[in-house]
Amino acid sequence: MLKKEYKYAYTTYSENDKTKMMEYGERYRKFISDNKTERECVESFVNLAEQKGYKNLNNFIVAQTPLKAGDKVYANYMNKTLLLFCIGTQNITEGMNLLGAHLDSPRLDFKPNPLYEDSNFAMFKTHYYGGVKKYQWVSLPLAMHGVIAKKKWRSCESCNW
Repeated sequence: MLKKEYKYAYTTYSENDKTKMMEYGERYRKFISDNKTERECVESFVNLAEQKGYKNLNNFIVAQTPLKAGDKVYANYMNKTLLLFCIGTQNITEGMNLLGAHLDSPRLDFKPNPLYEDSNFAMFKTHYYGGVKKYQWVSLPLAMHGVIAKKKWRSCESCNW
C-alpha cells in the first residue's frame, strides 16, 4: 500500500511569511501564558483597547457626555465581559455590525466548600472547563489565579450596571 504524502501549507510560505507566522505564534504563546483566566484576558484587552484609542464608556456616562460619530468606547462588566464599540455615522435604525467572541480558558475552578479528605489525602471538588479531562491535570504543575467569592456578594463598584 502506498503511503499518502501530505503537502503542508507551511512549506509554500516565503521566509518573510514564516517569520511573521512565528512572531504571531510567539505573541499568542505569551498571551496565553500571561492570561490564565477570563478576568486576566479582559484586563489585557482593556489595556490594548486603550492603547488603540478606546475610552471607558462609564466616563461618558458619569460626565453626561453624548457619544458622537468616530468615538471608540468600551464597557467592562465585572472584568468578565468586555464590549467594544466604534460609533458610526448612520442612524442606529439603519442597523449595526456586531462581532462576538468567547473567552474560555482551560482550567479547574474550585466549587464552594471544596476541601475534603479521602484516603488520608486532602482533596478539592472542582469544575473543569475548556475541554480538559480530569486525568490530564494529574502530572501538570498548576498555579492559582482568580478571585475568592465571599458569602456577601457586592456589586462591581467600577460599573454603573
